[in-house]
Parts: sequence; structure tokens; C-alpha cells
Amino acid sequence: MTLSDPLVATNVRIHQERLWDSLMDIATIGPGVAGGNNRQALTDEDGEARKLFVTWCEGAGLTVSVDQIGNIFATRPGTETNALPVCMGSHLDTQPTGGRFDGVLGVLAGLEVIRTLNDQGIQTRHPITLVNWTNEEGSRFAPVMMASGVFAGAHPLEWAYDRRDASGIRFGDELERIGWKGSFPVGGLSMKAYFELHIEQGPILEAENVDIGIVTSGQGLTWLEIDFHGRSAHAGSTPMNRRHDAALGAARLVHLVNAIANDRHPNAVGTVGRLSIEPNTTNSVAAYAQVAIDIRSPVAAMLEEMEAEIRSGAESIAAEIGLSFEIRRLQHAAPVHFAPDCISSARQAAVALGYSHRDIVSGAGHDAYWISRVAPSAMIMCPCVDGISHNEAEEIFPEWAAAGADVLLHAVLDNAVKV
Repeated sequence: MTLSDPLVATNVRIHQERLWDSLMDIATIGPGVAGGNNRQALTDEDGEARKLFVTWCEGAGLTVSVDQIGNIFATRPGTETNALPVCMGSHLDTQPTGGRFDGVLGVLAGLEVIRTLNDQGIQTRHPITLVNWTNEEGSRFAPVMMASGVFAGAHPLEWAYDRRDASGIRFGDELERIGWKGSFPVGGLSMKAYFELHIEQGPILEAENVDIGIVTSGQGLTWLEIDFHGRSAHAGSTPMNRRHDAALGAARLVHLVNAIANDRHPNAVGTVGRLSIEPNTTNSVAAYAQVAIDIRSPVAAMLEEMEAEIRSGAESIAAEIGLSFEIRRLQHAAPVHFAPDCISSARQAAVALGYSHRDIVSGAGHDAYWISRVAPSAMIMCPCVDGISHNEAEEIFPEWAAAGADVLLHAVLDNAVKV
């Protein structure tokens, strides 16, 4: 079959059962305790999954290379010498109590795309390269999306090598120990385009009975940490109007963060995910409280407004209760906006294949965020049951996986045949 054949536009679909079998096979490596996976970056289990993945890639006739941070590139040649590759990928590492599909679907759907092209005898002008990015989750070695960040020039390689896990073990040492420190220069691959298929990790697509999410942008985020300092006192003998209660300051701040995000719904979210109180006893007024805040929005100006309101609000809360306070910005990432041409390829594929679809903003971080800095990029999402992810209960259905992989196939083809 050639790409001029009109049947290519609608009739070529991935092999649903083969994709599902691959997902189930790799899920046997690093099983969790409740049906999911524990395959953290650079563990023996990560190394074993990589080995199986490379075996499958070589079986599909792909040329495999590994860069200095362990990213795996598996390439199917194109018909034009020196043409830039169209890339697709995601990650094989998981959370400590992770699901079977977060990241893994994008890698193995990419492999299924290539197997389908082989089955149909379809050749492309541009090479097609499948990527497994190292340490996307950041659950063992922080930060998240580490290796794609190094690839995109956001982090120095030696800095990444020196990241340490909770036991003090260096990232670079573990990469060598499991045998996946390659020689290919990091960032040495130029791309024509990059596509990433992922489960939504949220409830919107399933709730609306939509097959495919076309990801137009990714939320920016800011993490703030705020300390309130009050005065410890006896809970029974200290009058309410004589207290300097740091816990009260924290409680008011939690309410404020929620209100600030709700005022901007649906274009923002705000979360207090961690609270620390001291002395943390039932019969003592709190002398100290620390509040960790996560705010996100796809609109950069809105993210800045939220941070400013939180800072101003914390100051007012402290003054009202008689507390001192400090604010630290722990992390900031600007919103990501994906390439219009790549978005169009994914949207047109969904339409041609007859899948319902809607534009969606990704609330979670993905390797495509960093890659969008160095190549035109887009993401495709499929639903997940109840929006549950980063949880061993994470679940999707074979037909959802197949629909996402079909759209990935045709979006990649659309770019791989163009000059």
C-alpha cells in the first residue's frame, strides 16, 4: 500500500489486541501490590522494561540508540536521506503506586503505530522515531520530566547526573549500574515534529463521553510555601482574643486559595496539598504552620494574578491574627502552547477516523512540554476511568487505547509524508 492510496486516510487502523497485549505484558514488570505498577526510574524493574521494549523495537526492524541520559530512540527509516524524523513517545517509568497506562500507553502505542506501518507496507518520506524518555515521573529522582528537560536544554547534564534519591544514591551512578547510560549526545536529535499520546489523568473526556482529547496547551504552575509564626499557648487557659494562632492563619489561607481559584474557574485550579503544624498537639495553640500551595492556569497573566493575590492575602491574614510570615516560591513553569500545525494534524485525524473529540488543556506535566521548546509538538489524550491516575486503580479500556493510537498513527503519517 502506498500513501497515495485513498484507503490510507480511513482504513488503516492499529491492531487493538496486539497493543493491549503489549500493555499487559510490560505491566508484569514491576507489579504493584494492588494491580498497578511500581517501576520507578533507574530501578532494576525500569531496566528490565527497557530491555523488553528494545527487544520489541528491534523485532519491528527499528534502529535503536541511547543517549547519555538514557533516553531510548528507535527509528524506522524514511525514503529521503537526511529528512528530519517525525517523533512520538512518552515514558516507561511509573509512580511507586502507579497505574499500568500513565506514560506507558504513549510508548507502546508508538510501537504499535510502527508495527501497523510494517504490516501495511507503508513507507514514509521522513523517518519515524519512537522515544522512551528517562525519569518522567520524578518520584525517585526530582525533578519531574528530567531527561526530556535535559534534552531540551532546560537542565545541564551533569546537574541531572548529580540528583539524588531519598537514600542519597546519584542518578548518574544508577543509570550506569542498570546499563542504560548511552553515548549519543543529549539533544543531538533534531525533530520535524513530536506527538505524545497519554491518558487524560482527569475526568472530563469520560464524563462527556468523548473519545479523544486534542491538547492545545498545558497549564503553567507555581508552587508557593508559606510559613506562619505565632505563639504556642495552652488551649484551655488562653482566651480566644489573646491568641496568635498559626493554625488559624493556615486555615484562612486554605480557604483563600480555594476562593482565588474558584473565581477563575474553569481556567485555573488551586490546591493546598501539604500542611505542617507545630507543636501539633491537641491541647496547644499552634506556634507554627507551613502551607504548601500549588496553583495552575493555562493563562500566564492569570497565574501571576493568583500568586499576587495569595501573597497579599497571606500578609493580611498574618496582620489580622498577629503572626509573622515568610513566602517562598519553590517552582514555576510557564504555560505551554502546542504547535497549531501539529494540533491540526491530530484534530483532522480524529475527524477522518470518526472519533468524537474536543480540545482540552492538560493539567499535568508531560515530556511534550519540554520538547515543545525545540520542536513543533502536540498531545493526544484518551479517557481514563473516573479520571484516576497516579494510583494503582488507574484503568482504561482497550477501545480507548486503540482510538488514541489510531489518531496518533494518522497524525504522525500526516507529518511524515510532507516535505
